[in-house]
Amino acid sequence: MNPKRRALLALPAALATALSAPARAQTTREPLRIAMIEGLSGPFGNAGEAVFRNLLWAVERVNQRGGVRLAGGARPLALLRFDSKGSVDEALALLRGALDQGIAYIAQGNGSAVTAALVDALDKHNAREPGRRALLLNYSAVDPALTNERCSFWHFRFDAHVDMRLAALLDVLREDKAVKKLYLIGQDYSFGQQLARGARERVAQLRPDIAIVGDELHPLGRVRDFTPYAAKIHASGAQAVLTGNWGNDLTLLVRALRDVGSTARLYTFYGNALGAPAALGEAGVGQVLAVAEWQPNAGGAASEAFRADFKRRFPLPQDDYVHVRMQALVEMLAVAIARAGSAEAAAVARALEGASLDAGWLGGLHQAQMRAADHQLQQPLLVSVMDRAGTPGVAHDVEGSGYGFRVLRRLDANAVSQPHTCRMTRPE
Repeated sequence: MNPKRRALLALPAALATALSAPARAQTTREPLRIAMIEGLSGPFGNAGEAVFRNLLWAVERVNQRGGVRLAGGARPLALLRFDSKGSVDEALALLRGALDQGIAYIAQGNGSAVTAALVDALDKHNAREPGRRALLLNYSAVDPALTNERCSFWHFRFDAHVDMRLAALLDVLREDKAVKKLYLIGQDYSFGQQLARGARERVAQLRPDIAIVGDELHPLGRVRDFTPYAAKIHASGAQAVLTGNWGNDLTLLVRALRDVGSTARLYTFYGNALGAPAALGEAGVGQVLAVAEWQPNAGGAASEAFRADFKRRFPLPQDDYVHVRMQALVEMLAVAIARAGSAEAAAVARALEGASLDAGWLGGLHQAQMRAADHQLQQPLLVSVMDRAGTPGVAHDVEGSGYGFRVLRRLDANAVSQPHTCRMTRPE
């Protein structure tokens, strides 16, 4: 069965699961649909399912408040899930199916190559069919080009991009005087390539005494045994490894490094979830760093309440993956629709430009602003280090592993903000 046909058949079930009982009781108006196009099976299926839980919970919270208020009455949100299997071609076919159904909001993020293809397709579709335009809401594709030379009026990024995350990690690496040799390893696609380029340039500027003793890229989602890579890292004598690997590629890498006896410190983009802490165990204590816009040990009453609410909704340890940026995406979309007074994509895009996440949102948990010039969310970042649960600063573990992350550095939005080269073309 072709992907478009599958998407059409999935619609009734997706609507049934996405609309919460409170929302159905309060309104029978047609829902505002968000199509999540993501790899829900294959090597990164666990990452896709984790995103789905986050977006679903955010949609449920908006609906429990009565939905999105528009003239004529409130309308609920509905989240539809479409499995691209991480394939660009599948994602494009599913996008066509979603657009054929008149869905105006597309959520996607795992894989910058997929995101870039969807942005290009939406640019063409929206120019060709102005009566059925749609937005792409990006929660994790971090190639900087997406808000620089490839920026689009129809694309908004809610995650910090590569150079923003790298700035935060290198703020810590700059002071890690034990590191004299650094190994770079990443996934061979636009994100991994950009990270390698940016790391070489910035390390040379910040720590010219550090020698980069390895710099390689591996196939995305296709390596089953990282032992040869880990052995090379170990043999290089590197005291630190910098990687943007995510999903199973990260879990397998850290497991292989542990197995070969590497003691290199890991500077990661995503080492605080999806099996990585459990794979490392005691070997990761004090050795694994991760950067994120929030993490469960961020501290404060708002953070504790946010985590507790998520755990009540998804109590299983294996479901313990929550990110503020995905909540911000749904919250800011709902507010933008209401402010625009319309669900039409261009009107909502204009309302999102320059919009801020309300400082009172969830008790002031997170503050962020969507930069109008390039549609890149500006937000603070945290750099944290892995430690045993129960030690000071680590009240909560990750995925029942017994290990969590302690905040090392808090950087405000200005500290990690980056210049852009976007030349936005806006519709009339």
